[in-house]
Amino acid sequence: MVTQGLRLIAVIILVFSVSGLGAGSAVADMAGHGGMVRTLDISPDGRWVLSGSFDFTARLWDFAEQKEIAVLDAHSGPVTSVAFVGDGSRALTASDDKTIVLWDLKTLKPLKRLEGHNHKVMGLAVSHDARFAATASWDRTVRIWDLELGTTAQILRHTSPVNAVVFADGGQTVVSGGHDGKIRVWNAKTGLSRGTLEGHLLGITGLSISPDGRRLLSASIDKSMRLWDLPTMKEVRAFKKHDGQVFATAFSPDAKSALSAGRDGTVIRWNLSNGTPVQSIQAHDALIWALRVTPDGRFAVTGSSDDSIRVFHLESGDRIGLEVEGDNGPKPWLDSDHPGAPLFKKCARCHSLSAGGIRRSGPHLAGLFGRAAGSVAGYNYSKALTGVDFRWNEKTLFQLFDQGPDKYLPGTKMPVQKVSNAEQLTHLVNYLKEITETK
Repeated sequence: MVTQGLRLIAVIILVFSVSGLGAGSAVADMAGHGGMVRTLDISPDGRWVLSGSFDFTARLWDFAEQKEIAVLDAHSGPVTSVAFVGDGSRALTASDDKTIVLWDLKTLKPLKRLEGHNHKVMGLAVSHDARFAATASWDRTVRIWDLELGTTAQILRHTSPVNAVVFADGGQTVVSGGHDGKIRVWNAKTGLSRGTLEGHLLGITGLSISPDGRRLLSASIDKSMRLWDLPTMKEVRAFKKHDGQVFATAFSPDAKSALSAGRDGTVIRWNLSNGTPVQSIQAHDALIWALRVTPDGRFAVTGSSDDSIRVFHLESGDRIGLEVEGDNGPKPWLDSDHPGAPLFKKCARCHSLSAGGIRRSGPHLAGLFGRAAGSVAGYNYSKALTGVDFRWNEKTLFQLFDQGPDKYLPGTKMPVQKVSNAEQLTHLVNYLKEITETK
């Protein structure tokens, strides 16, 4: 009863304190949380998104379909940090309830509960070999856990509450940041300090490590993001453009650019070689707590205090998979007995059937067969479809879904929608031809 009461109080507070979307606004890509989305992670293969919320739950989502797969409910407080483990078949969730839960994502059951912190756990990281986890807590410690044994391997002590932690240098190093604005670097095996990075004027809110484990991004309530070189323990540069606190950062897969986001609801993409902003996306009308880039580098995923998770194509800045309110148009695929109709439901989320239909994140499908690729007037195509010289027909559409949009048209903003069963794919292409001919 106490837990239920806490959940109710949390929801009531969020209803009255969070500024979100107004009446008549578009629905979020991934909707389901009943509280602000505090944390996100993307599986190594890009298929799954894991989120954690102030509604006390973590949720697993299918990225391509932007659909909820499961609710992971094992905490008695807000979920503050989540992370996939290894190949993505397991995950960790951390909470205000001072605990960390290790999950089996195949069975959707908890495997272990890690206990030892005596204050809320705010940050979470997993070593590259998936053997160890590091957790940052407001009890002024970072704990390194042996995931096989479920025991504490090291305790690293700060002088202030700790908000964020990452593994670096192939897992040999742990980096943590807290309320005092200092970033501490540790030997993961011995627990000994390797030094401190100083430059932020206020508390650290987030850390990200480059793919090679040698460079670090830090976010702070001093409204800046900073880039650090870990081998030399030097600041490379500071990035200052946000109108409020910065809560989240992320490297691109090639580490040539980085994203930052925070209180102003804006995602800024930066050129790391010269420090200039190259793109700004007004992603939310409320603050952004969490930010991730997909493994292929095409999309950013954001989590906000407006309870929503959104997906953006980075090249164009367009929001992907936008569901539109007030769509009362005909949906013949729902009543069709054609074997390709069930698969078309995925297409319908991003494409209108008629040229005059509600504008969605993808171009309309009217007259699709025989239409030149990238030719719908007024649609903001990605470079993958600008200047191409082919038409959509049975062959090209089969190839699109057989290879996957990311392989057939590298850089496209279309999420991966691959149909591996040749018979099912043939049915889909046939149904596409039937349903788009006269629309």
